[in-house]
Amino acid sequence: MPGPERPPKKPSRRIAVANQKGGVGKTTTAINLATALATTKRVLLLDLDPQGNASTGLGLPRADRGAGSYAMLVEGRPLSTLLVPTKVPGLDVLTADNNLAGAEIELVDMADRERRLKDALTKEPEVVARYDYVLMDCPPSLGLLTLNALVAAQSVLVPLQTEFFALEGISQMTRTVDRVRRALNPDLSLDGIVLTMFDRRNNLSEMVARDVRAFFKDRVFETVVPRSVRVSEAPSHGLPVLLYDVKSPGAQAYIQLAAELLRRDRARAKATAA
Repeated sequence: MPGPERPPKKPSRRIAVANQKGGVGKTTTAINLATALATTKRVLLLDLDPQGNASTGLGLPRADRGAGSYAMLVEGRPLSTLLVPTKVPGLDVLTADNNLAGAEIELVDMADRERRLKDALTKEPEVVARYDYVLMDCPPSLGLLTLNALVAAQSVLVPLQTEFFALEGISQMTRTVDRVRRALNPDLSLDGIVLTMFDRRNNLSEMVARDVRAFFKDRVFETVVPRSVRVSEAPSHGLPVLLYDVKSPGAQAYIQLAAELLRRDRARAKATAA
């Protein structure tokens, strides 16, 4: 006699980690948020940045990588043949292979050029369904690679360095999200803004954080990631800071960020079901 039916697995949450401004902690946030989530969830990180820093930061230097995101986006190779396990249990990665730098140019002449990533994920639903979260580390630009992530994602998480020029960048990013929602992906939303590289000794950090919270309100995560030497050191060892020094303030901040994201998701799911 068959047992009780299991409830259907919830679809994967697809989150683009994006900011067109470089040096704001975007890749660091993608690596460490993915690692923290992987303590209780199955996570896939897609490295879509030609710099490949997310792959390196997870212990996969360029010399050791095979085919990756270029092979999927441009050559049309199946995602399932390209995934690589990491040192973090529960976390797999699609690496940024060495040819990815040319993808922006090659994608221009391709059919459905902005939907290549979405199509690749749609073709293998059983592969994507293995994961509770799919995080996409985007380049520091608003080109076709980032656009592919925004079309494939359900939401965008924006790391924001607490410095003056970052305020201008966040306005451009939110306008881009609005344009993509209207033209290409009506389901896209702004998941939230994460304040990074926060220095409590610096009055400017406090001012920027205050201004961002006043404008974006509850879309700004309560968790703030401090400026941390250990966070900066970890990638050179091919490790997320949670494995390099879990007791450091930066590691603890990313653990708190993951917990806050999970709480938000539970609250959103509860509100939708009501």
